[in-house]
Amino acid sequence: MTHYIQNYINKTTQATTLAFFRLAFGLMMLLSLLRFMSYGWVEKFYIEPLFHFTYYGFEWIKPFGTLTYLLFISALISAVFVAVGFLYRFSTIVFFLSFTYIELMDKTTYLNHYYFISVISFVLIFLPANATFSLDAFRNPKLAFEKIPRWNTDILKLLLAIVYFYAGLAKLNSDWLFQAMPLKIWLPTNHNLPLIGGFLNQNWVHFTFSWTGMLYDLTIPFLLLYRRTRLFAFVLVVVFHILTKILFPIGVFPYVMIISSLLFFESSFHKRVLVFISRFFKLDYTIFDNGKEKKPTFSILYKTKLALLTIFLVFQLTFPFRYLFYPGELFWTEEGFRFSWRVMLMEKAGYTQFTVTDSLTKKTIQINNRHFLTSFQEKQMAFQPDFILEYAHFLHDYYQKQGIVNPEVRVDSYVALNGRLSKQYIDPNIDLAKEYESFHHKTWILPFNDEIKGL
Repeated sequence: MTHYIQNYINKTTQATTLAFFRLAFGLMMLLSLLRFMSYGWVEKFYIEPLFHFTYYGFEWIKPFGTLTYLLFISALISAVFVAVGFLYRFSTIVFFLSFTYIELMDKTTYLNHYYFISVISFVLIFLPANATFSLDAFRNPKLAFEKIPRWNTDILKLLLAIVYFYAGLAKLNSDWLFQAMPLKIWLPTNHNLPLIGGFLNQNWVHFTFSWTGMLYDLTIPFLLLYRRTRLFAFVLVVVFHILTKILFPIGVFPYVMIISSLLFFESSFHKRVLVFISRFFKLDYTIFDNGKEKKPTFSILYKTKLALLTIFLVFQLTFPFRYLFYPGELFWTEEGFRFSWRVMLMEKAGYTQFTVTDSLTKKTIQINNRHFLTSFQEKQMAFQPDFILEYAHFLHDYYQKQGIVNPEVRVDSYVALNGRLSKQYIDPNIDLAKEYESFHHKTWILPFNDEIKGL
């Protein structure tokens, strides 16, 4: 086994694949950040709100007010540097830290593709993506290599395969396959679309989309890996993600997945693309065709890097299954739901009415959530238990400062899941101010009293 692993680590491939991905990734991040800022979302999501929902363990990560723009500018500039391969290692670290900080500032804006970007940018820190077609290699020929270890590109393919395959596994549930939920709710809202809009109200279309989506996610990594089906698979990737872009408001995620799937193509394709770009900008690409190989050194630093990335991969493979340690229905409690590649699997809507009671006088105040939360924050808070708990603690602290003695915070909460009738969600008798966030099961979430079979 050790011999096999060492032989694999010694295998090389053309550096053009990694250079192509570096360029494409950097440009996609640049456009994504520009889009985010141009829509005024920095102001809307991070500056205007009085209160921000944080991730457990990362409560210290907060926006900087107007200076939050500097964080976005830092991510934007570093994305450009990553794309062109300038001060690559430093630039990738800056991008990873700034983008991940942005992601962690408020979990109201959580999206799977933000997490995917953080995962990819972290791994890129350890890869020689500036070995060719980069300003670093142009300025310092010692950094230029025509070939690099093959695992440097395989690790990115594996991460992309995990996203797809785990998303497919998550669709193996009775709501998705046998009720066509939540597509049965979402698709009819696009009935005004030309050509396809008239079909989106039909039951057979809902089931076709559900089953096709599941089969696509489970098989596309393997179709991309196999040379004979690769081109067909890429056509499927383009059609699938363009269609999802038309039907659902999921930002730049479809484009990220389309471009990332090009990783599976032969390195000769990536080289042709880079040569074309060189000719377009009148650059001499031949300086990178030096025949040099960047071979593993097996130094302590190199072994440490391999060990760290191995641990990271094991984490990515196992962390999505943490929900198995919690009782109850995952879609109901959402304990272990995030960061597990469960993409667009449920439609939840909630109603929450908080009351704050003075423990001494028993005087009770009904809370108007709009006094503290934006409409988007209130919508997300209404059906996610960790949001409800954090907001309850915010209300406790706020009203304690207003002179209320040891405020008791309770909530009358109702949630509807995937077309089911709304049910009471949180035990209304529990003082949430005395409950604390942890990795333990939240016993104050009321039972689902239904069953969604599957993974």
